Amino acid sequence: MTESEPVVLVLRLDADLPLPRYAHPGDAGADLCARETVVLAPGERALVPTGIALALPDGWAAFVHPRSGLAARDGITIVNAPGTVDAGYRGEIMVCLLNTDRHRTVTLERGDLIAQVVFQRVGRASFVEVPALPSSARSADGHGSTGGVSRWRTAPEAAIEEKSQ
Repeated sequence: MTESEPVVLVLRLDADLPLPRYAHPGDAGADLCARETVVLAPGERALVPTGIALALPDGWAAFVHPRSGLAARDGITIVNAPGTVDAGYRGEIMVCLLNTDRHRTVTLERGDLIAQVVFQRVGRASFVEVPALPSSARSADGHGSTGGVSRWRTAPEAAIEEKSQ
């Protein structure tokens, strides 16, 4: 453990299931497993318990992400990805899984790896109401405003130049 690593207290709610663990050195996400077997028909979602509860230090949050293998192999994702676990939450970590496959029912067994949890420092904001926001290069341009890869150039300035024309 280093100063940049949080100390996360874990309450194991099921003695037969493993604690979260990193599969490989350098992994960002620690694996979480299912406490119950779940059967997901095409398009179905279910809230799946993991058998653990966490206590995070203030200034940290845990973010529950889908597992790439489940997504690629079975079409399983997380509805609200990433799910946010606040430092003050003390209940069981639950994962809202969704079967995106249009034709195949997927069964996840008790103990199967279903998600990964990533820990990040988070800040709290102070909100100040103003009559107008300061200008920026992007302005209010939103969804799709940066275009596709075919519009990219080697320098970010080229996009700004193109936008102003």
